[in-house]
Amino acid sequence: MKKILSLVFLLFILFGCENPSTVPTEPTEPTTPTIEPLEPYESCEVPYLDQVWVCTWADEFNGDAVDETKWTFQDGGYGGGNQEVQYYTRDNTVVEDGKLKITAKVESMGGKNYTSSRLHSQYKANFKYQRILVSAKMPSGRGTWPAIWMMPTMSVYGGWPRSGEIDIMEYAGYQKDVIHSTIHTRKFNHNLGTQLGYESIFEGAETSFKVYELIWKPGELITYVDGTQLGIFRYVPGFNQEVPYHYAFPFDQEFFIILNLAIGGTFGGVEGIDQSAFPTTMEIDYVRVYTQDYNIYDEERPTTPTNIQNTRNTPAGPRLPYTIFWNASQDDM
Repeated sequence: MKKILSLVFLLFILFGCENPSTVPTEPTEPTTPTIEPLEPYESCEVPYLDQVWVCTWADEFNGDAVDETKWTFQDGGYGGGNQEVQYYTRDNTVVEDGKLKITAKVESMGGKNYTSSRLHSQYKANFKYQRILVSAKMPSGRGTWPAIWMMPTMSVYGGWPRSGEIDIMEYAGYQKDVIHSTIHTRKFNHNLGTQLGYESIFEGAETSFKVYELIWKPGELITYVDGTQLGIFRYVPGFNQEVPYHYAFPFDQEFFIILNLAIGGTFGGVEGIDQSAFPTTMEIDYVRVYTQDYNIYDEERPTTPTNIQNTRNTPAGPRLPYTIFWNASQDDM
């Protein structure tokens, strides 16, 4: 009997005191992380482009007034630093028939002889590495200077032009149907006469709506009109690596959208102003911003410039991009 009790006691010691954490468990199947696709912006009328671009911000101008949760009016007659002759006021903008309409008038205000409007999305909607589409019809008349463009939200690299400027589209009324696309940086800007830009004829700019587009990726900006490539700007790594990337290509920060109709100035007023053309109106059908959904490919969004190609084929044929780099010995800004 004592032998039996001793055996029971020994078994109790061996198995009764085993650490529960060492007890083997049944193997489980590995779990796959859930990839959540981007959700399209609720009011965007075209939620997807080319399957991988998702509309993440938009204004379709379907209301009866400017949506001031999205846009801010910039009033005043400071001339934009370009000797423009208009006074900006919100009174020259209406939303009707599903469109934003900015009308320039011959009208005295604030010491200026013309009035117009300028709107921007700063602090309300800021963008980086996205695809922006704006459907617009240009005003007519010599002296008009409408633009769809972008400026840096915070100017982290300094005041203009150090933090950059992206002109998706500019138009001068004295050059009918000629569309311009330009960038300005610390090294490349119109004050030095070194700005980088493209121009091309797109017939019907004043009589029909055209889609002005920017595809912005790390190290690359490409502009289009109705799907035809207009301009291409690329930063090429490898040149003068001892100087900061942003000196030549500061487009790695958030920017905001500007819609305006200027009068006169160093671009629009080159051939004077035809007062008989006023009032004249710039119309915007929509502004849509798309974000590439890398979750579809289970990839991370790129954050650095890597593209060093030299040409790109377009429906109009191959077009050379500007290859952008910085030469420290020529720092004259």
